[in-house]
Amino acid sequence: MTHWSTRSLARAAQLRGIAPVLSHSEVALILRDAELQPHRSRYWKTPTPDDSFRHQAAKVLWCYEHAQALAQRGEVVLCLDEKPNIQVLERRCPTRAMRPGRIEAQEFEYVRHGTVNFLVKLVVHTGQMRGWCLEHNDAACLRAMLPQVLDDHGDARRIHLIWDNGSSHVAQQTRHWLRDHYPRVRVLYTPPHASWLDQAELLLRAFAARYLQRGEWASRAELMAHLNASWPEYNRLYAHPFTWSWTRSKMHAWVDRHFA
Repeated sequence: MTHWSTRSLARAAQLRGIAPVLSHSEVALILRDAELQPHRSRYWKTPTPDDSFRHQAAKVLWCYEHAQALAQRGEVVLCLDEKPNIQVLERRCPTRAMRPGRIEAQEFEYVRHGTVNFLVKLVVHTGQMRGWCLEHNDAACLRAMLPQVLDDHGDARRIHLIWDNGSSHVAQQTRHWLRDHYPRVRVLYTPPHASWLDQAELLLRAFAARYLQRGEWASRAELMAHLNASWPEYNRLYAHPFTWSWTRSKMHAWVDRHFA
C-alpha cells in the first residue's frame, strides 16, 4: 500500500500477527501518542544550505531590508516572476449561482481554449504591481517586454532586479541584453530551489486567489482582457508592501544549523 489509514493499519497488524484484535480507534490513539500522521504528507523541496546559498540569499534579503531607504535615495527594488500556462477554461454548462442555503455549483466538464503566460512586476517599497501577457514563456518574449518593465523607472539611479533561475532569466541573450541596454540594472538571482525568496511569487499567489480562482473565459483574448483589467484594480484595493520577516540574521542562523 502507498497510503495508510487507521483501518488499513489495524487490518495489516492483524494479518501480520502483531495484534490478534486491534480496532482502528486504538490505532488512532497509538499514532497520536507517537505523534505520527501516516494519512498526511506534503511536498518538500529545500535549497542546499551552503555558503553559496548564504551569499546569494544575503544579497536579496539586503534589498528587502533596505527597500524603503533605497527608494529615498533614488534606487528601486523590483521583483519579477511569471505565471506560465494559465489554462483558459470555459465550463460546458453555465455556472449555477449561489442561493440562500445552496452554494455555487460549477459544471465538472470544461472546454479548453489554450493558455496564457502572465508576467508580473512588484515594486517592493510600495507593493504596487504591473502585469503583461506574453505570447510565449521564453527569453525572446521576455526581452521584448523588459523595456516596458524597466522604463517605468527611467529616473531611478539604480534598479535592483530580483528574479529566480528560470531559463528565460538566466539565458545568455537576456544577460547580455540587460548589460548592453540597461547598465543601471543590478540583477540578483535567488538561490537554486529558493524561488520563494522572490516576493513576486507571493504577489502572484495573492493575485490568483482574487482574480483567477473559479474564473472561466471563452477565449484567450477574454482572459488577457481580464488580466489587463485586474492588476490595476489589485493596486487600488489590495497593494501594500509585503511584511517580510526572514532577515539576513535569521537566514545565517538557519544555514548555521543545517550546514554545521
